[in-house]
Order: sequence, then structure tokens, then C-alpha cells
Amino acid sequence: MAVAGVYRRVLPSPPAIEFASPQGKKLFTEALEGGTMEGFFKLISYYQTQSEPAYCGLASLAVVLNALAIDPGRTWKGPWRWFDDTMLDCCEPLSKIKDEGITFGKVSCLAFCNGANVEAFRTNESSIDEFRRHVISSASSEDSHVITSYHRGVFKQTGTGHFSPIGGYHAGKDMVLILDVARFKYPPHWVPLTLLWEAMDTIDNATGHHRGFMTVSRIPKAPSILYTVSCRHEGWNKVAKYLTEDVPLRLKSDDVKSVENLLSVIFKSAPADLKEFIKWVAEVRRQEDGSMILSEEEKGRLVMKEEVLKQTRETELFKYVAKWSASKISLCKGVTSWGLKETLPELAADICCQGAELFMGKLSSSEGTCCRQTNVTLLKVDDEKAMTVVSGTVTTDGIEKGIETLVPSSITELSNLCDFDQSNCKGMHPSTADVLTVLLLALPQHTWSGIKEEELRMQFNHLASVDKLPSLLQQEVQHLRRQLHFLMTDVSAP
Repeated sequence: MAVAGVYRRVLPSPPAIEFASPQGKKLFTEALEGGTMEGFFKLISYYQTQSEPAYCGLASLAVVLNALAIDPGRTWKGPWRWFDDTMLDCCEPLSKIKDEGITFGKVSCLAFCNGANVEAFRTNESSIDEFRRHVISSASSEDSHVITSYHRGVFKQTGTGHFSPIGGYHAGKDMVLILDVARFKYPPHWVPLTLLWEAMDTIDNATGHHRGFMTVSRIPKAPSILYTVSCRHEGWNKVAKYLTEDVPLRLKSDDVKSVENLLSVIFKSAPADLKEFIKWVAEVRRQEDGSMILSEEEKGRLVMKEEVLKQTRETELFKYVAKWSASKISLCKGVTSWGLKETLPELAADICCQGAELFMGKLSSSEGTCCRQTNVTLLKVDDEKAMTVVSGTVTTDGIEKGIETLVPSSITELSNLCDFDQSNCKGMHPSTADVLTVLLLALPQHTWSGIKEEELRMQFNHLASVDKLPSLLQQEVQHLRRQLHFLMTDVSAP
């Protein structure tokens, strides 16, 4: 028996004014003459409908990222690189967002890790006047856009929490144009800015925090080169709290006498999901008819990744972490319990799964695996430096696709690393010691203020200082700190 379903909703008016109505057109014309519709044309060029009822945050972000002409660095369909709401899953699995939606902090984090500059404001941390200034500034240019998180009930609309971008501003009437991404439900509409502020000044029951707004603009380069924070796993909030709240307390209460002792205090009691919290970003591409040619763009990105890896391994902190991880009390002894994957074949299997998600939209396999025939080879073109390529076959819904992963490498003193030696790539690709080093650098500097031993506190502050890091690594660490900041706005106490 067919279900009739629902065909749109009648837009409650007042308080809203439909964009396409005579009054809505008049407001648009007046706002255009006033110079506060400049951002509208870019947004409307890439305006899209959310593909799932709970994808409003993802769709709003996809519209804005495309409007800012930010290159996602990965394909959407065929050869085309393009932001679609189904691609924005690095902070939360799409299946979970489909059921529960997404929080304000995670949308901010998603915008940032996909190449945008983000300023996020909850209403209890801002004011209506500040909000108005940001709206006017963004509406008067093409360089930034505002995404709002609000409660529909204030506008007498059905539903609860919702995200949508602001398309323009009418100064005379103090009204904003909401480009509602749930176009199957409500069309774009004008609402009083004061009423939108009231709709934002509500509590999201999922986090216990106020809703708010964010300004999103373009930055000249991708913020993440080699490392990124991942919150796709269920325990990410426990890890974030452990690192930012529990670790400083442990350092105050525990009798920490040396750097090695400090590392043990931090990592031996860490949640099991710590291994999933910081990932290294792989270059994944389709296998093209057996061709092993790298584009100049791919070569350039790989060189930058290798430079970040090299700079990480040249820090004094890395030497301590690598030595500690190779000791008897280290992660090497507990690598099975942590589930860490250090060899390239193991990493390749995980990366192939990521490739399946990127290129085919979902994972499925009757055998419960998504990769087979994983190979590690060294690719050398002409007189250029050899590059490590991991290849495998992804099987999804019976369709096979070849996936290749370009792996950054850095020669180091192998004696300083855990003794993992497979595929002749021992100690070259990103390892546990690299990731833990970057994680420590990314923690706020005040984390170490509670260390009781003054000499040790000064020593570790020096080891974990970002100020004297090489610029590329410094930018990478600051990127991770920013990601962690956005995530903590969701999990910290209201």
C-alpha cells in the first residue's frame, strides 16, 4: 500500500516572508540597491537541497564551501571534485547523522578541516549587535558567509533544530534572508534579525549548549597536510575530555619525575579510542588502467606531507616519544590491545576501506572486508625520488575498483622506532610515535602547568612549545588545536 507522504509545508507568514512573493521580491530589490546582497549570488549559484531530512548542517556547509570555491581535494562523481553533503563525514559517520543530525561544534570543525576559516559564536558568548555586524559584513561581500543554527519553533515552523545559510540582509527592515536547505519543506524566506537571534538563543538538547552562528571564509591553503582529528568513532568525546581535562589533573596528582614517566602517565591510562583520535591523511586515488603516473599536484602534496613528517621526526619531543614507545613499558608491548596498525599492508587495508567510502559512497561486502590483493611498491619516475604506492582492490556491491594510496616517507634512525619491518618500509611511513608526538604538540600549553617538578615543567614546556617549530609543522599543530577547540565546545560543561 502506497504512503501519501507530505508535499511541502505552508510557510507561516508572519513572521516569515517568502522570498518569491511580491513583498519578498521588493525586499530583495531594496537590499540589492543597499549593497547587502553581494554574497547572495555566489550562494544561490550553489544552493542545494539537503539529501536527507537530518543533513541540514552538511548541506548548509556544502553550499558555502562551493560558494567560496574551495577545492575539496577529492572526487565527488567521475573526475569532478565538488562538495556534496554526502561527502562531509570526517567528523561523524553519515549513518549517525542521518539518525541524529549534527551538532554546532562538529559543523564548525567540518568547515575548518575542509579548508575554510571559521569563527563560531554561541549566543551566550556573543550579542545581537555582534551578530548583526557579521551578517552585514558577509552580506556585503563574496568573501565570507554566515551559517546559523536555530530552532524552527520560534518562526512557528514545524521541527526543532535546523541549520541554514544567510543569503542577504535588508538594513531598513532589519531582516535576513534564510536560504533554507530543506527546500522540500520551506522555500527561502525573510525573517526579522531579532527573531532569528531569538531562535538561535535556544538550547540544543543534544549538547546542553546554546545554538549560534558561524562565519565561514576561504583561507589560501588547505589547513591539514598530514594529520587530522577524527571523531567518527563513538568514544571520541571521552578521548577529547581525557586529553583536555583528565591529563592536566593526572599531572598534578601523579608523582611525575621524568619525561618518560610523564609519557607513561598520559598514554598508559588513555581510553582505547585514543588510537583513532588523530589520523594521518592519505592520498587516495583511483587506479587508472595500471598507470603509475603521478600528477604534478599529487607530487606537490606528497612532498609537503613528507616535509611535515620529516619536521615532526626532527623535534626533540619525537626522540623522547620514539624511545619511550620502543621501551618495555611502551605501546610496542601493548600494540595488540591498542589495535594499532603499523605496517603498510595493515594500513593499506584501512585506507582501501576509506577509498571505498570516498569513491563508491558506502561499504558493503559479503566477506565482511573491502580490500584484497593489497600490494606495496616503490614507484620511481625518471630520475625523481622513489615514492611508496599501496594498491588494492575495493569490492562494493559486487563492483571492483582499484585504489592506490601515495604514502609519505621519511628516513629516520630505525633503532629509535618500534621494530616493525614489513614490505621493506620499516620506520619510513607515518607511525605511532609520529602521531603521538603531534598529539602532544597539539594539546594546549596550559596542559603542562600542573607538573609539580619545576625543572621537569620547564623542560616539557620547552619540548611541547609550538613557537619555535618550523612553519609547516607549526601550521599543522595549530590546525589540530583548532579542531580540538571546536570539538570541545560540544562536550564541555554548559
